[in-house]
Amino acid sequence: MVSTFPNPSTVDLSRLRLSIRSLQPQLVEWRRRLHQQPELGFQEKLTAEFVSQKLQAWGIAHETGIAQTGIVATIKGNKSGAEKVLAIRADMDALPIQELNEVPYKSQNDGLMHACGHDGHTAIALGTAYYLQEHRQDFAGTVKFIFQPAEESPGGAKPMIEAGVLKNPNVDAIIGLHLWNNLPLGTVGVRAGALMAAVECFDCKILGKGGHGAMPHQTVDSIIVAAQVVNALQTIVARNVNPLDSAVVTVGELHAGTKRNVIADTAWISGTVRFFSPELVGFFKQRIENIVAGVCQSHGASYDLNYWSLYPPVINDAGMAELVRSVAEEVVETPVGVVPECQTMGGEDMSFFLQEVPGCYFFLGAANPEKKLDYPHHHPRFDFDETALAMGVEIFVRCVEKFCG
Repeated sequence: MVSTFPNPSTVDLSRLRLSIRSLQPQLVEWRRRLHQQPELGFQEKLTAEFVSQKLQAWGIAHETGIAQTGIVATIKGNKSGAEKVLAIRADMDALPIQELNEVPYKSQNDGLMHACGHDGHTAIALGTAYYLQEHRQDFAGTVKFIFQPAEESPGGAKPMIEAGVLKNPNVDAIIGLHLWNNLPLGTVGVRAGALMAAVECFDCKILGKGGHGAMPHQTVDSIIVAAQVVNALQTIVARNVNPLDSAVVTVGELHAGTKRNVIADTAWISGTVRFFSPELVGFFKQRIENIVAGVCQSHGASYDLNYWSLYPPVINDAGMAELVRSVAEEVVETPVGVVPECQTMGGEDMSFFLQEVPGCYFFLGAANPEKKLDYPHHHPRFDFDETALAMGVEIFVRCVEKFCG
């Protein structure tokens, strides 16, 4: 089958206004500077300092230290019109991954890496802020820039909301993007409704009765119980969820036993649950509890289950999704440049912002196989085509001009 996506080497950048294309070298410089100094969630002190210094140099009013390391900047347009407030969100944190790329801008922090593109998100937001500050005559209303810590975990969006970043002035709508190596450069993934999945997690300890491997009748084998629990959990999606509703139950860890001839008295299971429909909130917790309890009871074992919700699903507002789609069609090649039904079971705490105000989160294609810039997210060789940086600025700027008038 022939791909309908644009070839990265033939992507038309003439759609980007010259003043934004001229920002590309600075965007790359900022992104690479950030890439060299990755920091984990709520520890983004150097990153926040870099962002703050840029904003201060450009005369952009901002507050620091929100939810520990977050920043909120505000730019008011000079054009007459409706006093709308649009927020632009960018996450700043990195991952505990050892980078394997041999590039001049390789991570200088051992065991840490920007392996998901957040360095690019921050650079794009900075470039957008710089451009809008220089072109305030082109838009009305106010733009709020939310530089958020800790998206990867435990989540910085919720504490920033609790700190009041959507107020004073009150935000009418919010947009954000994710550089996406699952799409090639020159594409944008945007859709109304569910874009990314809810993320829920569980840890379960199975308590049996250990003993000699040659005398199983004297024991309650925690490994046997755990194995049956793992198998039974897969029936939830297969038999309890509407086939038209996508969902995933994954057991990622199973630990038990110390020797081949000893029946383990304890086994540990850890996993994750993903789904799109808000109607399924609370369902998996109860169903997993029922299954674990039933299997354990049938074997005479007991259990300790810890289940928690990390992020709700990312649900885009239809009107804001249409705004982003219309802008994307002006920036990237059409019609194949806009991917309308792009979804992933990955999660994102942008979802908390979207629960508070209408908004749209979208994917900006950044993979370029020709340059071997197509490793998946969270891979130690992850990198992206930096041409996407200027494209991200262009999309954000046009969204501001259309939304704020």
